[in-house]
Amino acid sequence: MLESGDLKKGVKIEIDGEPYVIVQFEFVKPGKGQALYKCRLKNMITGVQFDKTYRSGEKFNEANLEEAEMEYLYFDGERYCFMNTSTYDQEFLTADQVGDAKNYLKENTVCSVLLFDRRPIGITLPNFVDLKVTQADPWVKGDTASGSTKPATLETGYMVQVPPFIEEGEFIRIDTRSGQYVERVKG
Repeated sequence: MLESGDLKKGVKIEIDGEPYVIVQFEFVKPGKGQALYKCRLKNMITGVQFDKTYRSGEKFNEANLEEAEMEYLYFDGERYCFMNTSTYDQEFLTADQVGDAKNYLKENTVCSVLLFDRRPIGITLPNFVDLKVTQADPWVKGDTASGSTKPATLETGYMVQVPPFIEEGEFIRIDTRSGQYVERVKG
């Protein structure tokens, strides 16, 4: 159990059976009366945010969250299948739960899956992934009018700006936090 004095940014609590994370926090001590804890809460499943004020002495349940290392197996057209690398159990996540991570997911990628009451609610990718370039326009020597980058399509369907020397069939490293090209890697 947590008390209102334990609240701060990043703390995860359970409200009405759903996990919430505190994204903004402010402590207010008026001249008279109880201290107030103003929080901006974000639902970790739906992403909905709202403001809530708590008084000192209120109690909360800590959200029952855990992370498991899982390997991405396949996409069946509706859901993404992940396998727990220690128990070999398979879990399915919706496109909404995977979010923008789908741009960097290829088979056998090991990620960290966030579980709430043993149900998957989101994933965290490694900071860098290596993906194959499936389409890139050839670079014409001396073509500097278009700038120092060109668009390239990766094996996941994601489009990224790359340096002009990158060609189809090469592997490049992408930073999953920014979605940008980092370097060319040996395939």
